[in-house]
Amino acid sequence: KMNKTRLNKLQTEIQKQQINGVILMPGPNSVYISGMATHMSERPILLFIPNYGEPAIIIPTLEAMKAQDAGIPKTRIFDWGDEDGYAGAFAQAANHLNLDEGCWGVESFHMRVLELDALKNAAPSLATTYADPVMDVLRLIKDKNEIAAMQAAIAVAEVSIDALLPRIKIGMSEKQVAALLTQELLQRGADSIAFGPIVSSGPNSASPHAMPTERSLQAGDLLVIDWGVFINDYPSDITRTFAIGEIIDPELQNIYAAVKEANAAGKAAARPGATCQDIDRAARMVITAAGYAKNFFHRTGHGLGLSVHEEPSMVEGNTHILVEGNVFTVEPGIYLPGRGGVRIEDDVVITPDGHLSLTSYPRDLITVG
Repeated sequence: KMNKTRLNKLQTEIQKQQINGVILMPGPNSVYISGMATHMSERPILLFIPNYGEPAIIIPTLEAMKAQDAGIPKTRIFDWGDEDGYAGAFAQAANHLNLDEGCWGVESFHMRVLELDALKNAAPSLATTYADPVMDVLRLIKDKNEIAAMQAAIAVAEVSIDALLPRIKIGMSEKQVAALLTQELLQRGADSIAFGPIVSSGPNSASPHAMPTERSLQAGDLLVIDWGVFINDYPSDITRTFAIGEIIDPELQNIYAAVKEANAAGKAAARPGATCQDIDRAARMVITAAGYAKNFFHRTGHGLGLSVHEEPSMVEGNTHILVEGNVFTVEPGIYLPGRGGVRIEDDVVITPDGHLSLTSYPRDLITVG
């Protein structure tokens, strides 16, 4: 069902921006407002939220029932079938919503050339701007239901890694470990996995976004696992680094200790009134003091919500002031090329008097294999 509270807030933001409305593609923003699950395909679907009045939608006839269930008035559902194509539905919507006379916000990360061309064909004078600032303002503050969904997603992720660790053996490939982890996540209650898990060992763990390979786990390796699931549309996003076998190179132990301390420092800086760059600086200061400034080359964290990566970013230069209900990751790392890397990632929510780490999985170096 259309979330009336969020719809009202969105229309207030649209009015503040002095635009005619926003046009949303299937994806997180559309789900956030309408509760309607649609997906991007060769058949265009566009949700129109005007500055005043009821939402409207262009949607294939085979999915039009979803729009009715969401509470969009029948007169504002412009459906189309494969035999006629979608040009007629776009023309109707353009006429009904006076698209030719307005400026509408579109999503910079989601709007495709397909839909934009169809809109411009139907309304040649349509002006567009970015909808992202309007949507980000709404989604930055999570309500208790959103936080509860993320807590549920974290619980599934944490019990799954516990079940996985005894199954990890020296000689297994990264891909085998990733497959076992995916199996555990789905068996233990995930609606779906939030992203393909990162499982990187030895030299591969020095690449923050490494894909699992055929490389076999070897004694003395560090093993980075970055994983998460969706529950009720909301994700978990956790990273832990493990030792394979009992004996780990002393420098690798040192960088582990530095990252663990940086993770704690980043979280300790998280409170209402702090800025995003404060979190980044707190974590980075520890790693710089340890002598590894050049080996920490990504932001300290990112917002978490309907999208695994969203605003706000914990990065130098971001002076956004944190408020109660902001949810984000704290995930410092140190990466030594050709040798190995460490990342420890927690999911954090700002509370009235500080922060709460939603993730509780141990941060000590655990030995596997």
